Amino acid sequence: MDIPLLELRDGNKIPLLAFGTGTAWFKEVGDTSFNHELVEVTKTAIRKGFHHLDCAEMYGTEEEVGAAIQAAGVPRESLFITNKVAPGIDDIPAAVERSLAKMKLDYFDLKPHLRYLIHIPFFAESDDDFARAWTSMEDIKKSGKTRSIGVSNYLRPHLEATLRTASDPPVLNQIEYHPYLQRAGAYVPWLRERHGIQVGSFKGLTPAVRCPDGPLREPLARMAREKGITEPVVLLAWLMQSGIVAVTTTRKPGRLDEYAQVLQVTLTEAEMAEITKVGGTYHCRTSWPEYFEPDDRS
Repeated sequence: MDIPLLELRDGNKIPLLAFGTGTAWFKEVGDTSFNHELVEVTKTAIRKGFHHLDCAEMYGTEEEVGAAIQAAGVPRESLFITNKVAPGIDDIPAAVERSLAKMKLDYFDLKPHLRYLIHIPFFAESDDDFARAWTSMEDIKKSGKTRSIGVSNYLRPHLEATLRTASDPPVLNQIEYHPYLQRAGAYVPWLRERHGIQVGSFKGLTPAVRCPDGPLREPLARMAREKGITEPVVLLAWLMQSGIVAVTTTRKPGRLDEYAQVLQVTLTEAEMAEITKVGGTYHCRTSWPEYFEPDDRS
């Protein structure tokens, strides 16, 4: 499976389609169980060509991901792994070491293409906290433990505070992004055009999965019917053709083949514009609602 690559400002590249190991598999704090189902689905995803894995310390699934990588039999240097730090934010170097050990990625000379992100900005009580955390991220990159560094869920004020003192700025911001949350204030162009920060999405299938009765119901169904695909594949195509990294997941191995159809699909300019325009008339945010007013699109 030949997934297109997105070039980052630091010269590294990242596949535009990733298999997520969080949303469908998230463990509650204190849950130490081992999820064999996740291992099997992730192993299958890797073997089918989903070589970009999206992970996080917070998901509690790093050991399963490591087991899947070992079982898949794919050369580690062919894999692209994005991991995110949150609970270990007070000691990022130690958190990174724990993650590498859990995923068994510290024992091999030929390592995957690793990226580390700060998972959430809500740890910070001041701009100094952002600066200190980012200095730690720069240090782990200098140590060679990761190829690229970035952030997740950061809004413009959080990035402005980070960029003031950064010597090696973030190359990626992974945010909830889909047609019903395109982000106000031209935030995505500000990231990409002003600062060279690429964008990754999660919850990208929201209009089809979480808000199926929204205004995109008819356009998505029509486009999917005309192309012989499903509405989720239309949404993946909209993201990837917009230059946004699409992270998606499933508990059903059969869905992996469905999602892979996006690599044979091209939306027309008119279809892209219709999804963007109609999606912009509706608002739905599914992540971190406690930090936002109901109509906040930032």
